This record gives sequence, C-alpha cells and structure tokens, in this order.
Amino acid sequence: MGSYAQIKIIKHDIEGWEKRMAESIKILYLEDEMAQAEAMMQVLQDSGYNYTHCQTGSDFLAKLEENEYDLLILDWEVPDKAGIEVLEHLRSYLHWSGPILFVTHRDAEQDIVSALEKGADDYMVKPFRRSELEARLNALIRRAGLADNQQEFKMGPYTISQTHREVLLDGQAVALTTKEYELGVLLMKNVGRLYSRKYLLKNIWGIDSDISTRTVDAHVSSLRRKLGLRASSGYQIKTVYQHGYRLEKLLESEAVA
Repeated sequence: MGSYAQIKIIKHDIEGWEKRMAESIKILYLEDEMAQAEAMMQVLQDSGYNYTHCQTGSDFLAKLEENEYDLLILDWEVPDKAGIEVLEHLRSYLHWSGPILFVTHRDAEQDIVSALEKGADDYMVKPFRRSELEARLNALIRRAGLADNQQEFKMGPYTISQTHREVLLDGQAVALTTKEYELGVLLMKNVGRLYSRKYLLKNIWGIDSDISTRTVDAHVSSLRRKLGLRASSGYQIKTVYQHGYRLEKLLESEAVA
C-alpha cells in the first residue's frame, strides 16, 4: 500500500476518533442573541458535539442542576443574570469543576482578567473565528481529560473499576447495589461538585418529579457506611442544607483530626 493511501487511512481514523470523542461531550451554552447563538450552534453541530442552548442565566443554571454536562460556554450580557454572575455561582456555590469558556463582546482587559480570576478557563471576544473556536474547545477538552476513556481510576484508598462496575476499598470489593454504585461513581468522578436531590433522582433513578422522597438520603447514608467515607479515608460526603450533596476531599490536617 502506498504512503499516500496510508496517510488517508490514518487521517480517516483520526477524524473518526475525533467525531466519536465529540459526540460523547455534552456542552451547555448560554447566549441570548440568536444570530450569535446560531453561528455557535452551527460550529458545535458540524463538530459533532452534543449541546444544549439557553437564553437566560436562570434557565442555564436550572439545566445544569437537571442534567450532566462536560463543558460550559458563557456569554456575559444576558437577561436576568449576567454571565459573570453565573460563573461565580458555578465556581463558588455549585463547585462545578469542569471547563468554562467565555465568548463575549466585552474586550476590555479588566473584563478578561475578572472572568479568568473568577474561574473561566478561556476567553474569546466576538465575533469569534471558527477555526480558533474549534482549537480552543479541543484544548479545553484535552486539558480537562474529557478525551480519555478511563475505565479505572484511583482516589485515596478507593479504586473505581467501571469495566467491572465495582468500587474497591483498600483492594477489597465493596458490596454495593446498582444505584449505590452509580451514585458513588458520579460523586467520585466529580469531587467537590454539588448535586441537588432533584438532579440525583432524575439522573440515577430516572424520577423527574418534585415529589418528596428519602431515596437519595437513604442511599447517601448507605454509601457513607459501606465505603467508610469519613475523615480517616480522606473523603466525606457533605450534606448542603436544602440543596443536596457533594463529595469533598479533606485536607491532610482534617483527615488526621
């Protein structure tokens, strides 16, 4: 086989892998100007990303509490809640740890610095250039490790095997129910992120309702007990009053205490 044909095959394989990778990435996008939004969504669609568009900050935050997303794109000037306020809420209250890209008309140096200091991972000024946007998204995805299909990972005394759907504590498999396993893996893959009970009910149990239930609380309590999620392990599940739960990594001094 000639070198040209080999290059074509390699190029095809790479493009196929990139397309499969993009299809697995879920993006939540905030933009109120429809002309700008349509241009962005065309790029995301052509690149194969799975995306959701919101026009208000409130709707954006509601979507984030109801569904899982890998990467967020924010505009600054949107109705009811500015993008910078959304950013602060994401990082300071929800402790959302995924990559965030700002795409806005605001090009003043102090605005760029403010957004980066408050937790944005990258910043683009409108009108964006397609090739630059694609490159920045790819870079954010690589840096966040979203392109890695990691089937096993470790954290402290825990080993999580997604291939065998089990969690090991100090090398010993822990007997977990299906829902306990799914809840545990979600929290362990997103240490520091706050999840509402409503989000957990919808995404773990498939219950899309505001009904009052102790299902989540009971499973969290069971996880704490079975996995020994206490100070000595270096991790704990924190209950956030009137909202939900997040898994926290303790400082060494806290773990010792």
